[in-house]
Amino acid sequence: MSIAKPIPQHVAIIMDGNGRWAKQRGKERTEGHIAGVETIRTTLRAAMKSGVRYLTFYAFSTENWGRPKAEVEALMELLCKSVISETPELKKQGVSVRTIGDRSRFSERVQFYLNQIEQETREGERLTMVLALNYSSRDELRRAMQQLAQRVEKGELKAEEIDEKRISESLDTAFMPDPDLVIRTSGEQRLSNFLMWQASYAEFYFPEVLWPDFTEEEFERALEVYASRDRRYGLVK
Repeated sequence: MSIAKPIPQHVAIIMDGNGRWAKQRGKERTEGHIAGVETIRTTLRAAMKSGVRYLTFYAFSTENWGRPKAEVEALMELLCKSVISETPELKKQGVSVRTIGDRSRFSERVQFYLNQIEQETREGERLTMVLALNYSSRDELRRAMQQLAQRVEKGELKAEEIDEKRISESLDTAFMPDPDLVIRTSGEQRLSNFLMWQASYAEFYFPEVLWPDFTEEEFERALEVYASRDRRYGLVK
């Protein structure tokens, strides 16, 4: 009798390498981002097939505002177009879309479409796809600490009652479990301000492949590596 391999409940992905992929082919960086959207579709299909329940994509960090204005504008336009084109299929497939990060800096148009896709897919129960937008872990923690401090000031909470559970409940990610597996493509081996609190006990996988070339087979390979790891959580087994 074979033993079922462990499947991560939550996979978080840092989609790195779009710009390098485009440069290698003599294309504009925007072409790399467009190719990266197709890879999101591929990865989503692979995640649903494998039984993953939460899939988080680091789509736009707070640091990304420092990129050339034309590239940022192109990314925002691509985001809006993707929301419009992908919503019907996501609803059909039972995918719920959520966002984390500070959306207040986005234009009214971008915020409108993000609200729309969240509302229209809210009944999805097969998989929750999370988009980290204008997200940074440090900013998330700052906002959480301010929220807790305000509760202490109002007398709703005592300082000594602030524990790990309350901090986690104050984060953008409170609605989902911490990631079991973090994947970063392109061979870079750092978190880059992504889910630093939540990834405390995550497994990490750093394939050399650039994000637009990340295939369903690559995703399955990441799950194989995850299944081979012995997760002790600091305990002796």
